[in-house]
Amino acid sequence: MTTTHQGPIAVWDAGAPYSLAQTLGIIGRGPGDRTVRIAPDNAWLAFNTPAGPATLGISQRGTELHARAWGPGAGHALDSAPALLGAQDDWSTFDSPAVTETLPLRVREARRRHPALRLPATGRMVDALVPAILEQKVTALEARRGYAILLKKFGSAAPGTGTDAAVPADLIVAPTPAQWAAIPSWEWHKAGVGPQRSATVQRMLRSSSGLERLSALPAAEAGSKLQSIPGIGAWTAAEVTQRTHGDADHVAVGDYHLAAYVGWALAGEPVDDAGMLELLEPWRGHRQRVVRLLQLSGFRKPTFGPRMSIQDHRGH
Repeated sequence: MTTTHQGPIAVWDAGAPYSLAQTLGIIGRGPGDRTVRIAPDNAWLAFNTPAGPATLGISQRGTELHARAWGPGAGHALDSAPALLGAQDDWSTFDSPAVTETLPLRVREARRRHPALRLPATGRMVDALVPAILEQKVTALEARRGYAILLKKFGSAAPGTGTDAAVPADLIVAPTPAQWAAIPSWEWHKAGVGPQRSATVQRMLRSSSGLERLSALPAAEAGSKLQSIPGIGAWTAAEVTQRTHGDADHVAVGDYHLAAYVGWALAGEPVDDAGMLELLEPWRGHRQRVVRLLQLSGFRKPTFGPRMSIQDHRGH
């Protein structure tokens, strides 16, 4: 695994099978999230850095990942690219016979068919926290619709758009913490975001500078500190550290569907959160890897039972 810099380009060799789409797929929050564009052999991401906004374009050539960056934060974006691409994610223990032989057949087969998956680590806490908070206690469709509305209205054009034909013209950078904090309450309401969730975002933003420092801590410690903010619980913390830290262990306790999904996949029946954690306990340290592989296995749980209704609060 090597990383080299060639002017404005960074080249990272994964040294093993690698899937750009599978690795970065969890970062985007639905098709309306215009901060991210991912295809099988290329990806575009726009985000804020301590040096300013940046656009990062990544192309894959075999096991090599070529990254190019635009904007004031270009250098920071290139330096963070290997971690974003999963360079710090180590599957060697999980792939050892001692673990592999204990895995259910469905998980073993998924790993065999998807050896190119890595867990990404963006290191960007606020960028992961805002959409995770918006997804609290509502459907993903409802939350992602609201997030897309806010991004479109309060985000800014990504560096390189309009000046370099290679950069997708509709790519945008999410608001900075100060810009998120300045959004009026009625704009959150018009986007379909209720006052409880918007208030949690505002509380989180008051600690934004300290929150970004959590990216340097181990995932478990960062997740614990996140939960000291009122309105941020275990589910939100896990959703964040899975993206910011490449968290291989923590699963989203409190998810409307996940426990039942894991129960059906591993035990043939639905379970609650406690039951899910009991089923995953033999693979503590790798529980999120198991969940990701189950999702890649193609398994679908039975569809009977109540569904969460989609609500639209924008006209009320």
